Amino acid sequence: MEEEKVINNYFYDEAAYDYHDAGYVPLKEPQTPQQPLNIPGLLKPDKETATDMYYTIVAQTGEVQLLPGKKTQTWGYNGPLLGKTVVFKRGKTIHVHLVNHLPEVTTFHWHGLAIPGPIEDGGCHAPVYPGKSRDVTFKINQPAAFVWLHAHPCPSTAEQVWHGLAGGAIVQDDHEASLPLPRNYGVDDIPIILQDRRFHKDNQWDYRADYDPDGVAGPTPMINGTINPYFDVTTQKVRLRFLDGANRREFRLHFSDDLEFAQIAGDLSLLPHPVKMTKLLITCAERQEIIVDFGKYKPGDVVTLYSDDVPLVHFRIHEFKPDHTTLPQQLFETPDPAVDPDLPVHHVTLDGMDESVAINGKKFKMDRIDYKMPLHKVQIWDIENTNPAPGMIHPYHMHGTAFEVISRDGHAPYPNERGLKDTVAVNPGEHVRIKVWFNVAGVFMYHCHIIEHEDGGMMAQLQVVDPADPNKKYHLMNHMTLMKAFAEERHVPMDQLWLGGMDSYKKMGMEM
Repeated sequence: MEEEKVINNYFYDEAAYDYHDAGYVPLKEPQTPQQPLNIPGLLKPDKETATDMYYTIVAQTGEVQLLPGKKTQTWGYNGPLLGKTVVFKRGKTIHVHLVNHLPEVTTFHWHGLAIPGPIEDGGCHAPVYPGKSRDVTFKINQPAAFVWLHAHPCPSTAEQVWHGLAGGAIVQDDHEASLPLPRNYGVDDIPIILQDRRFHKDNQWDYRADYDPDGVAGPTPMINGTINPYFDVTTQKVRLRFLDGANRREFRLHFSDDLEFAQIAGDLSLLPHPVKMTKLLITCAERQEIIVDFGKYKPGDVVTLYSDDVPLVHFRIHEFKPDHTTLPQQLFETPDPAVDPDLPVHHVTLDGMDESVAINGKKFKMDRIDYKMPLHKVQIWDIENTNPAPGMIHPYHMHGTAFEVISRDGHAPYPNERGLKDTVAVNPGEHVRIKVWFNVAGVFMYHCHIIEHEDGGMMAQLQVVDPADPNKKYHLMNHMTLMKAFAEERHVPMDQLWLGGMDSYKKMGMEM
C-alpha cells in the first residue's frame, strides 16, 4: 500500500501572505507569565425538549485581566469577552432570545448556519438596540461543524468584533457522533479562537488609533481571550477546533518538532478523508479541525503551537492512557448535487485594497439586491480576486449556505477544502469556482471577511427566491438608519460620527 502523503506546505501564494503588506503588524511573543488557556464554557439551554432548544444570548460589556496591571475593557456574549460555546443539535428547532446590554446597536450573526435571512441570519438588517431584545427561531438542518456568532452591524462590524463580540458554536449530528473522534469538551475537544490585539495605555484597546482600511491587527496574539496561554494535555489525542476570529490576520500554524497532525474538518463539515499535515494556513473566519497525537511525548514535555515563529499555545504534557484508536479513512461524503443547466456561471470579482475595495466594481448598499437566485437550484459561482500580484489574499464568505469548492484556476481544490465550506481564501489573480445552492430562502450577504474590507464596501447581497412565494418582499434597512443610531448612542452629531467603514466611502466620493 502506498504511503500516505504528509503535506508540509501552506498551499497559498507566499507573495500574497499578509506579512508582505505595507501595513503588516508582526506578532510578538508576549513577555508576561503563561496563563491557563481559557476554555469557553458551554452555554446551558434555558430549556430543551425532544424537538426544541431554547437559549438566551446577552451582548454585554465587561473587563478582563488580560495583562498585569489594569483590566481591559471588553465586550462579550454571556460573559465579559468572546462567548460561551453554544451547542445546536441537528433536526431541532432553536429559539434564541437575543438581548443587547451594550451602549450601542448591534446584531447577532450566526456565521455558518443555513438559516433564513435577513433576520434570523443576523446580518445588518436585524439590529437590536441598546436595552432591547429580539427573538428568533430557526431549524438546524446541516452536518456537524464548528460555526460561530459575531456582531454584524454595518459599517461597524469590525470594531464590535475587535471589542470582543465573537464566540463559537458546535453543530452536532448522529453521523459525527458515531465516529471515534475526541469530543470530551474542554478535555480533548478544545476550541482555539485565534485573534490578535494591540494594548494601549492602561492595557486598553483603541480601535480608532489602530485603524487600517486593509484590516486592523495587533502584535499580541490572543487565544480564546488569553494572552500567552498553556494547556494541560491529559489525553494522548486532542481535537483542536481552530477559528480565525481575527479582523485581518492569517495564521500559519505548525507545532514544535514539526509534529504531524490530521485535519478532519473544515468550515461546515468533516472532510471526506483525514489529511495528514505539518503546516496549516487559516485565514479570517475559516474553521479547521485537527487531531493531534501526543503519544511520543512524556510527562513534563512541552509542545508549542506556532504561527510563523511566534508561540501561540504551550501544550504541557501530563500522564495519559495509551490511545490505540485509529481515524477512519472515510469521514464524510460531501454532497455533490448536479448543476442546474439553465443557470449560467455567476461571476463575482473581489476588487481593490484599502478604501477602494468593492465587489463587481460596486460598494455595498444595504437596500440594494445585487443578484437573485432560485431556492434549491445549484449554480457555479466564479470568484475572482482582481488584485494584481502580490496583492492580498481575500477570504470570501457567503451567508446562509454551505458551498463546495470545485477548482482553483482550473486545478483541483486543496486537499483540506473538499468538505463543505462557507469561507474560501482566494489568491491574487486567482479564480476559485464553487458550487452554490441554498436550502433556505431570504436575503443574504456575501463579502470579503477581512472585516474592514466588508465594512468598507467589499460586500454584496443576493435574494434567494422561493418559487412557492416568488413575490415575497423583504424590508431592507439602509446604512443611514444604522449610522443615525450610532450617532445618537455615541452622543455626537452625524458630521462627527466616525465608523471605520465610512472612511472608505467618503474617500471614494461615494454615498453609503
